Amino acid sequence: MFRKNLISFHTKDGFQLNALLVLRSSDNKEDVLNTPIILHIHGVLGHFLARGTPRLLPTALLENEINSFSVNTRMAFMGQIMGEGIFDDILDDIDSSLDLLKGEGFRKIFILGYSLGANLVAYYASKRTDPSISGLILEGCAFSLPDAQRKRWNKWNSVPSYDEVYSKAKEVLGKDPYESLNDQIFIVHRAWGSTFNPFHIEIYTYKTWWFMRGPEAYNAMTYRLISNIKVPILFLQGEDDDILEPWEAKELARQVSEAGNSDITVKYIPRATHDCMGNPDDTVKAIVDWIYQST
Repeated sequence: MFRKNLISFHTKDGFQLNALLVLRSSDNKEDVLNTPIILHIHGVLGHFLARGTPRLLPTALLENEINSFSVNTRMAFMGQIMGEGIFDDILDDIDSSLDLLKGEGFRKIFILGYSLGANLVAYYASKRTDPSISGLILEGCAFSLPDAQRKRWNKWNSVPSYDEVYSKAKEVLGKDPYESLNDQIFIVHRAWGSTFNPFHIEIYTYKTWWFMRGPEAYNAMTYRLISNIKVPILFLQGEDDDILEPWEAKELARQVSEAGNSDITVKYIPRATHDCMGNPDDTVKAIVDWIYQST
C-alpha cells in the first residue's frame, strides 16, 4: 500500500510549486522518515504526469521501499515558452523542496534529475553543500546544453541559425538579460530534424534560451562545474540514447573523479534510449542497488 499527496508550496522568490509526494504506507512515522526518499526534478516542459521517467519511476521505486517527491519546477507550465523557466532560478526551487522535506523530518534524501533536470541538479549541487543530500542520480545528463544545441542546429541547418538567435537575443535583452523586461517568444524550425514539420521545432523566449542554451549560459555547461560536486553520484544513460552521445556520462564522471570525488558510479542501461525507463527493470535495479549501497 502507498499514499499519494498533492502539495503546493512557494519558493523564497514567491513562485508557486506543485509536487506529488509518494510514500510507503506505515502506521509508524519513524519508519517512513527513515526510508530513503528521492526528490525528482523533471526535464524540458515536463512534470510528474509526463510519460516515462517522471511518471513511471516513483511508483516503481515504491515497490522497493523508496519514497518519492516529484516537483513541478518553474520549467513546467510551459516555463520555457512563457519566460518563467530561467535555468539559474532552479536554486530557489530545489532549496524550497529540500526545506520542505527536511522540515517533515526525512533523513535520507537523494535528488534525481532527468534529462534537462540532470543538468539543473548538477548545477544546484555545484553551488550548494547541503549535508542533508545523500547523493545525486543524473539520468541523461548532457555534457553541455549550449554546445549540444549548437551542434544539433548546425546539423539540421536550423532556421534561424544558432548564431542568428544569439545576435537577436542580445538585441532584444540588452545589457542585463536577467533583468530585461523586453522578452519575446521565438520559434526555431529544423531544430530536431530536416523538415519544417512542427515535430522538429523548438520554442523559447529569448531570456529562457539565453540562460539555458545560449553561448553565455555557463551554468548549463555542466562540464565547467561538475568538479565542484562532492556528494556521491550515479550517472545513468541509455545505451541507445537518441539525444546524448555515448561518451557524455563517462566524461562527466571522469572529470568529477579527477577532482577528488571517489564515490562515482556510471551505469549504461541496455535497450534504453534517452528515457531509461524504456527498460524499467534494469533502471530501477540500478537505482535501488546504488541507494541501498549508499545508506
